[in-house]
Amino acid sequence: MSLCISVLCGCTPKTVDNHSGMDAAATTEKYDTYTGKAPLKTVHFTVSDPQNTKGLSTKKIAHSFGVASKGEAHEIAKQSQRFFEENKVNAITYDTRGEKVLYLTFDCGYENGNTEIILDVLKEKKVKAAFFCTLINIKSSPELMARIINEGHILGNHSANHPCFDEISREKMAKEVEDCDNYLREKFGYTSPYFRFPKGEYSESALELVNSIGFKCVFWSLAYNDWNTDQQKGGDYAFEKVTSRLHPGAIILLHSVSSDNAQAMGRIIDYAREQGYEFRTLNDL
Repeated sequence: MSLCISVLCGCTPKTVDNHSGMDAAATTEKYDTYTGKAPLKTVHFTVSDPQNTKGLSTKKIAHSFGVASKGEAHEIAKQSQRFFEENKVNAITYDTRGEKVLYLTFDCGYENGNTEIILDVLKEKKVKAAFFCTLINIKSSPELMARIINEGHILGNHSANHPCFDEISREKMAKEVEDCDNYLREKFGYTSPYFRFPKGEYSESALELVNSIGFKCVFWSLAYNDWNTDQQKGGDYAFEKVTSRLHPGAIILLHSVSSDNAQAMGRIIDYAREQGYEFRTLNDL
């Protein structure tokens, strides 16, 4: 796998402090991006073995994790993590080190007003999370994406168009990741090395491809049926589902479209901390 990098020029003129007559670029220079950060170089991923001559399996694998209980990850989640480790795959289902830590992650396919509420709670509680967003979502809500980045959260790559990665070519896989990453680089001055497969569906070939272009695949060990906006059951329901499944090292997957999650977020964080858990970010792994 070779990584070809092309330069994106997005600089704006430097500003001058009229009071001092000195170049004030170091402190006041701003850029025409949604975050105000300098654009980053765009990347082009050249795919090695585009025809999969190595014969890596293209069979669909739907990520499974089981329902954690009694403060312990389900055996299915343990099997998933062992598979990644034994095959030296740069992917994670949960943190196996045994510490009472939690990693809060959200999948964002579209926006319906709940992400702002969740961000307000995270800011109040001083918790950093990861938001996995599609390019479609990023383009439709750029100010919200800028807030996620500027408030210190991780904005993860969830592909450009949310396809099933076991059903597309290796070149198309790379293009899905590349298009999302480059838009963040160009329009937000931002990139992160984390990728989440749409629907949690992948193949061995897809895992290898995503790793080969420099991304860590992030799965989860704790989730519940929260994505259907027509079947929200209230904050108490979300609180019970999440807190009953907490376990050391859990990577929690929630959907930001859920009003239940928005209502329960503060209570979930408070309860977890009362039980001795610490919230960390994917960068701590």
